[in-house]
Amino acid sequence: MKKHIVIVGGGFAGINLIKSLVNDDRFIITLVDKNNYHFFPPLIYQVATSFIEASNISYPFRKLFSNYKNVRFYMGSLIRVIPEKKTIETENGEIQYDELVLALGTESNFFGMENVQKCALPMKTIDEALYVRNYMLLTMEEAARNDKVKESQKLQNIVIAGGGPTGVELAGMIAEMGQYIAAKEYPEINRSFMHIYLIDALPALLSPMSKMAQKAAYTKLEKLGVKIILNVAVKDYIDSKVILADGKSIETETLIWTSGVIGREVKGLPQESIGKGRRILVDAYNKVQGIDHVYALGDICLQMTEEKYPNGHPQLAQVAIQQGRNLGKNLKRIEDEKVLTPFMYNDKGTMAIISKFNAVVDIPGFSFKGFTAWLTWLFIHIIPLVGFRNKLRLALDWLRLFITNNPSIRLILRPKKNNV
Repeated sequence: MKKHIVIVGGGFAGINLIKSLVNDDRFIITLVDKNNYHFFPPLIYQVATSFIEASNISYPFRKLFSNYKNVRFYMGSLIRVIPEKKTIETENGEIQYDELVLALGTESNFFGMENVQKCALPMKTIDEALYVRNYMLLTMEEAARNDKVKESQKLQNIVIAGGGPTGVELAGMIAEMGQYIAAKEYPEINRSFMHIYLIDALPALLSPMSKMAQKAAYTKLEKLGVKIILNVAVKDYIDSKVILADGKSIETETLIWTSGVIGREVKGLPQESIGKGRRILVDAYNKVQGIDHVYALGDICLQMTEEKYPNGHPQLAQVAIQQGRNLGKNLKRIEDEKVLTPFMYNDKGTMAIISKFNAVVDIPGFSFKGFTAWLTWLFIHIIPLVGFRNKLRLALDWLRLFITNNPSIRLILRPKKNNV
């Protein structure tokens, strides 16, 4: 009998697990995902800023699996896990499994702030990135029509909450596009009213990275005109005002939220299997604690068995990729009745782009910045993309856009079904 592996979530962890088991006749694999495509989250901010097309960092699952004999795709959202029946319930029906792998990733964490959750712009998915793109373009058009100073300033102010890699990369991209594009394409706008605020509750930008990276990011963004506010948290967002913990406020119609994540909720798991940040507790082999035949991978799992990472691994793409590959090997070892291999994270470093031709890179024992770091960032972010066509298109688009400083995809698209 072939073993049915059901994987929920087609991100880095899920895709790399599938690649480890592909065309192995002992397994039938079903990938369940609410979207019909895999996408590359580290570049989502470039979609949100109209720099690249969403299709450059996305690839359809069915196209990806077309040559895999033992892989099927099932489109639907997970509703709950039913461990006693070895079944999952989705919005489109139930699926039975022999082994279940949860790799759903995370979602934006608003820390219980209802107004922020309701009105801020998160940026974790392609849908959210496209919404941010449309929203900012529409806001710029409104600012171009508005001749009232106070209203125009509120429309042009952009507040980014969260000073991690996404917040830093987003602030740098928006600041540079404002310099290169706004002056030419929006002559009606008084650019002296436009301010970009980057806010973080911690004392430094890029807090997990080296002091060199933190200083480089702060210095470059400051030169680009970004107003950086540290050691202060966002507490509320009321009547187009971002309320800060120190009592100050910033008037803006645009609050972009990159300030933390929380694991996606998985109903049906026992409470003792859920840890801090709604992450699923797993053992050294990524098996969910307290449940048989259920595993969790990537950002959604909390694995505290490795001595070097007693509080769990960082929620990075490399962790998800390596966990997916390791679980694939272990599932084969189970079939071969061999000893399983515990997961050991190989830290390959972290990086962030700050501005055009300028990035910071931390690798174990060494850090560097500037143009060489930017080239490294470029190279590393093309390699994991699925599909040769995507890599070629993205490389050519990047080359053209960085030379011309003029992306031409600033289209306001609002698809809807016309009433007949």
